[in-house]
Amino acid sequence: MSVKFPKWQSSKRRPLKNNAQTEILYKLGLEAYSTRKLDLASVLNISTWILENKQPQELKDLPNAFLSRLWLLSEDARSTCCQPQLDTLNGEGKPPEEILSSSEDNTQNAINPLDLVTSVFISADTFLQQEITVRMMQSKFAVPLVLPNVDPDKPSQFLLWPSRGVVGQWRAHFLDTIGRVQDGNLATTPMPIISCIKLGHCSLSKSQVLNYVLNGPESSNNTFIHKGMDGGQVPRRLSNGLVEIGWYLPTGDTDRDIFPTPFVISNLRGDASNHERCLELLCHVSSAVMIFCGDFKEKEKHLLLSCKDMASKLILIDVSGTEGEENTNMGCDGQTLKDCLGLSEGSVLPGSTLSEQELAKNLCEILKSWLTDYLTPVTLEAAAKLALDMSLNMDEGPVCQKAMATAEEVLKGLDEGSVEFQQKQLPLQGHLCSKLAELEKEESKHRISGKEIEPQLLKEKKDLLAELTKYKMTPAMKSFTNALFTKDKMEMTYFLAWLKLKLYLIQSEKLNILQESQPEKTEHLRTLKSEADNNKQSACTDSTPEEETEVKPETNGKNTTECIESTPDLSCSVKQQLHRKQSFEHFQPKTHTLGTEHFFREMGLIFEHTHMSEGKNVSLWPKLAADLLLHGVPLELMDGDALNIPMSWLGGVFAELKRCLRQEQLKTRVLTVLGSHHARNAAVLAGLFGVKLPERCKRGNRGVYVEVLRLPDCLREEIECDSLLLIHVEGLGLVSGEIKTDKLVHDNMVATVALGLSDVLLLNISPHAGDEFEMSSVMVNALIRSKVSGAFPICQILIQDEGMNSVLQASQLRHVCKILQTEDKGNTNNDHALNTTSTIYVKGPWPNRCVSESVDKQHSNDVLKLKERLFGALKRSTNKSETSDFIGRLSDVWEAVKNDSFSISLQNNVALVFSLLCTEFSQWEECLLEHMEIWLIEATKKIIAAKAFDAAAQNVLLTDLKKEVLEEVKSEVNKLNSKTESYLMTEETLKSNSETFWPILRTYMDNLQERVIEEIKIKLETIIESYCSFSQINKFEASLKEEQEFKLLALVETSKSTNMLLQDHELEEEFEIVFTKLLSSFDFRPSEKDDISSTVTSVLRQNLISRGLLKHLEKLDAFGQNQTSSFQVDDEYFGYRSRLKHMFEDNNKQQRLDAQKVANKIIEECNQFSANKCSLAADFSESYVIELLEIVERGLKEKSLNTRSAFEVDLKIYLCNAACQDFQKLHDRFAKDRELLTYISETKNKYAADFIYQFRKRDQCQRMAQAFISMVIKPAVLEHINQPLGTQIAKEIQYKAQQYQSPHAFHQWILEDLIKEDCFESFVEYLLSYEDFRLKKIQETVVAHLSDTTSLGKLKQPKLGEIIGKIAAAVSQTTAATSEGLSDTKPLLDMICLILERDANIEVKKESLNGPLFSITTEWDLFAKCLMDSLATLRLELSQEFNQNVDVLEVLVDLPVQPKDPLLQVVRGCDKRCPLCKAPCEEEKLDHEVHRSLLHRPKGMLPYEFCSPSHLSCSEIKEDAYGESMPCKNLHLEDPNWSNVSDDLNSQKANNYWRYVLVRFNEKFAAAFKQELATIPEDWRKITKEEALDSLNKVFGGKECN
Repeated sequence: MSVKFPKWQSSKRRPLKNNAQTEILYKLGLEAYSTRKLDLASVLNISTWILENKQPQELKDLPNAFLSRLWLLSEDARSTCCQPQLDTLNGEGKPPEEILSSSEDNTQNAINPLDLVTSVFISADTFLQQEITVRMMQSKFAVPLVLPNVDPDKPSQFLLWPSRGVVGQWRAHFLDTIGRVQDGNLATTPMPIISCIKLGHCSLSKSQVLNYVLNGPESSNNTFIHKGMDGGQVPRRLSNGLVEIGWYLPTGDTDRDIFPTPFVISNLRGDASNHERCLELLCHVSSAVMIFCGDFKEKEKHLLLSCKDMASKLILIDVSGTEGEENTNMGCDGQTLKDCLGLSEGSVLPGSTLSEQELAKNLCEILKSWLTDYLTPVTLEAAAKLALDMSLNMDEGPVCQKAMATAEEVLKGLDEGSVEFQQKQLPLQGHLCSKLAELEKEESKHRISGKEIEPQLLKEKKDLLAELTKYKMTPAMKSFTNALFTKDKMEMTYFLAWLKLKLYLIQSEKLNILQESQPEKTEHLRTLKSEADNNKQSACTDSTPEEETEVKPETNGKNTTECIESTPDLSCSVKQQLHRKQSFEHFQPKTHTLGTEHFFREMGLIFEHTHMSEGKNVSLWPKLAADLLLHGVPLELMDGDALNIPMSWLGGVFAELKRCLRQEQLKTRVLTVLGSHHARNAAVLAGLFGVKLPERCKRGNRGVYVEVLRLPDCLREEIECDSLLLIHVEGLGLVSGEIKTDKLVHDNMVATVALGLSDVLLLNISPHAGDEFEMSSVMVNALIRSKVSGAFPICQILIQDEGMNSVLQASQLRHVCKILQTEDKGNTNNDHALNTTSTIYVKGPWPNRCVSESVDKQHSNDVLKLKERLFGALKRSTNKSETSDFIGRLSDVWEAVKNDSFSISLQNNVALVFSLLCTEFSQWEECLLEHMEIWLIEATKKIIAAKAFDAAAQNVLLTDLKKEVLEEVKSEVNKLNSKTESYLMTEETLKSNSETFWPILRTYMDNLQERVIEEIKIKLETIIESYCSFSQINKFEASLKEEQEFKLLALVETSKSTNMLLQDHELEEEFEIVFTKLLSSFDFRPSEKDDISSTVTSVLRQNLISRGLLKHLEKLDAFGQNQTSSFQVDDEYFGYRSRLKHMFEDNNKQQRLDAQKVANKIIEECNQFSANKCSLAADFSESYVIELLEIVERGLKEKSLNTRSAFEVDLKIYLCNAACQDFQKLHDRFAKDRELLTYISETKNKYAADFIYQFRKRDQCQRMAQAFISMVIKPAVLEHINQPLGTQIAKEIQYKAQQYQSPHAFHQWILEDLIKEDCFESFVEYLLSYEDFRLKKIQETVVAHLSDTTSLGKLKQPKLGEIIGKIAAAVSQTTAATSEGLSDTKPLLDMICLILERDANIEVKKESLNGPLFSITTEWDLFAKCLMDSLATLRLELSQEFNQNVDVLEVLVDLPVQPKDPLLQVVRGCDKRCPLCKAPCEEEKLDHEVHRSLLHRPKGMLPYEFCSPSHLSCSEIKEDAYGESMPCKNLHLEDPNWSNVSDDLNSQKANNYWRYVLVRFNEKFAAAFKQELATIPEDWRKITKEEALDSLNKVFGGKECN
């Protein structure tokens, strides 16, 4: 039969073309892997040593982030978010336009997650693709099946090999499989394949719909990447044409499962019309095809018809739009699409009218009805053959096919049965080697005990050895070893993978046949199912496959075996029936299954017990095993079945390993995982370090295996070793009829060997209920023996579930490890130095080939945390052995185990009683620690009460407390000792082994006492120091607050006076002045004789050594002596030739002067440097000396001097000695309070911020108080003062001026003032406008009165004091009614105004209070103080203003009542005027009816139109005796209300006043009034001024009216 090899792409690849696809590879930094593929070893170097999940910074970090997260099974593994993008999206501190532009740039630089996955698969080799596929499937991610080519013109690649590594487990809902857990390989298990494609534009997310189909609408699992995910909206460039697959696996829970049977769903990315070859492949291989159709053009219709012809089942989802589209109901020749395609009713879904969830629900209903009966199962192997026929590339090339053929050749005869195959092809693993191992153990025990070895035993051994020498290599082993020695490493890797896969397939098929041969079991389960359906009231929870009861030796794993197990639908009683059935089967003979480790075990046995010369040279096998070990193939240290260790074989392998690594001293550390066969130790190590160790997984193999990891350089120095050896124990607690010895002894031997090799031990607690007691016994027994042997590892505990059994077991083991753990003397100050054991919870599943279990969201974080703990333990471990030492340790441990030379025998099970003792002891220890905590609290109270601040008092107090704690701890430990001794003597098992346990417990108690005493002493010192430091801090902060207060007052006053707002930098400068001043003057505690001269000497010594001046080092012995003289340059600093050269010139004087100048300049610069450093608020540092020496060296370089090296050395010693004294003073000042200084320096910004805040708060209060006083209070004060001021001024004038006593007196005063003034203009003004002239005179009187006296200020001051006092009282009253703390000022200011209006009758205008200006939240007490200060300032300002000389007119304008107004009311009299001469009425009675004027005016003094009525003729005007006309003679004729002028001559002479005025200004009157001169009698001209004034006195004195 000929084999058709697929197309295989050559490993030598041409450079990539420049296109959109290759651009993605360049962006991700994967272009180099287009020719040299990324392998698994490279990925392990990435993922194994990562201890944190770092966010990628750029696109080139994404592949590493994807792989490292995927190896942790993280749900965000496919994320393409980078940290800079996240920062840009936050947009903190950036304007909107910058954020927008940055977002656009990042979108262009972003990448779709599908392109990331595709790029990694393109860049990875086939073995790495398989590992990635396994982890992606376990994370419930879709994986590539058809990978597009980077070159679009070349065909895609079908990936079959990656799927061969995936195994799934499920429980179908069919009656013939009820309760059975089935498992199968993804590549070879027949199951329906449902493909999903898209034609045209689709508005719905096809991938999101598929997620809902697979996981349900409520699930957050995103199997397929969709546009709703981060990065999913970025256009795809590389992944168009990619075919992904997801695997649905039912759990058997009908309430939770969506579908009853498993199936594969595939998803073609991109428009299927552009990938017709993939479309054709999917249509041919799929059981059903779902088409999302967005366009119904001719091309799409043609493709739909072709799909209908190729696909067996078709579902059409119409997602086309309704506008501008062709009629979707019309297909071919007028038929509808449903009829044209021949689709059944319901196979066409209107996707455009349904949501994604609704569409998924409809699809689920269709698929449920099809899955049970209508869909044909298909294997991916069959699909691969079809893809090959369609000219797609295949990943399984000729090398893979050749390796498969070799594996099949090795396994010829396996179909007859595993036991038969092992007996024929692997005979050394039979009874011969097992019997030989037992004989050697017996011989060793006899030798150790000194007994003579029995002859029969020697004869049996001799016969066995003779039989072994006849061994000839079997055909299987020949083929196996030949395949391993092939030069093609890829072929060898393929061979091992195929061998493992074929073992799985052949044996699982055999087991399937065996299980199907029991049809009665299926019928029985059908009956149980029927009963369970009728009665579900007591349903039991389902268990995981790991927890199932074994029917055959296989209880879980990767075979296609089906194990009987109860389903969720069965009641508890039904489960019990099943359990009885299984209990019967439990005693049936177990079927043996083989793994690759059996072949490697055979190699070791061949090397160990035979001396082969045929075929391959057996002597080369150790090198081969060492190479395989370095490439990830584990090595078996101990045969767990025969309980034997092939020491010669292992010694040769590790010797070759040392040669391979090419290191003379190869330091190693050993990390061991110890747990039961249910704990999945191999999976734990795989999850932590990515290694592949044999896992039981339904096989009965037992053993101890080792894997070697080379540490990267960064960890090599940190952990101080070159390689990490990972040991895992498989098969502990596994029952097997083949083990002749007692099961417990067997497990004790294996665990003791593994633990004896360990530096760090991970105790892996199984989540499987039922074996915790047994495994705890094994672990505790091994720990005890390890402690007795003197080598105890650092222990860590892993629990995989939070059940009560696991937690209790972890707690018990932690107590045991704490007792047995050796104290780390180098970390006595660490609380965990003694108890280095910690417990961490990591919920599974761990990475393995099985993808049925869901991954916990916290799994990745928990794994990283566990790795961090383990690496921390590796750093703390003290053993730094070489590989040869590892073999020595193995030999020693094995000899001890073989001889059972432990004080606690392997047959002696003391684990339970010792565990109980450790638990009880831990409780006693807790009581002791609690007691000491109480004692420490009381001691703290004593320290605080003592108030010991000086060093002497502190030392006395500390000494007394240390003595007290010593006695207290000893007393408590003695009590603990008594309890322990009593417990040991009570328990018989412990009593019989007291010689072993008592030293351990006694040592622990001694260490406990020492540790507790030391911890309490340290705490006491810390408490005293903290108390003193706290006191110093309080003292410093009090001083700082006081200094700040002075500065704040000054700054607020400055701000108040200048009305300028200080900026923050100005306030920071002011604070810096205060802070620096306080630090320089603060009384720091002096150091306790801490001499820094040794530090200075050490730095100086290193400097001289680095400059090659070793011959002068002896001069440092005198360093530190007092220097009494200055530095002087002498002739010794110059060489002989230099001195000889200058001797005849100036006796070397000039040369010495030049050197002295240089030295003086350097000394001056160094002194300034020392002064600057000493002025800083910082302690001494070595860097000061280094900088000082650099100054010296720089100064000597500036000018070339022909000096010897002694000049430089002596100058440095002189300067360092001088600076040392200054630095010592600086150190003495700060050393004791170094922590205080550090705290002060760290909180300086906080102090500065508080300083600025206090200023801002006070300044705000001050400014608002000023605003309130100036805008609200001041106007009210001024109005209150000025309101009565006008009336008061008028009364004062009236009191002082007689003319303001009556209208007559005022009129007389005006007339007298006019004649005395002798001003014609005044007379005219008086005559023509008497009212205005009168007001003017009154105003002049007021002005003169206010100008000549200080009465205005005297009037205002009392009022000012009165109103200010009322305002202050209102503020105080408001303050008393306000609670302390922050308050809103607006309501409180309203209250002040209300009190002033209500109680003080002061009108306040509150309109200014509206708005935000006066509405702030502040401390009212502070604001009230500012108000009072501003109020006092206002009083002072107004008082000074009142006392100053001001413009009287301006003052009068501000008065509400003018003083002239009340004065006018006094002197006003009657307002009537003579109708002829306009003389005022002089009648003072208010109710007079007849008006009279005392002084009528002559005619010549008035204008004609002013005094000549039109109705009076000249003939009616009577002339007086002097021939002058009198206009008012017949006044009653003009106005009856006026009395006539008297004809009495004496009365007329009373008018001498106006006659004198007329004579005096006759010409001026005529000119002013533009009339003729009045005719004046001669006797008028004789009237004198005195007679005129006298006439006024007569008229107004007698009040006569003529």
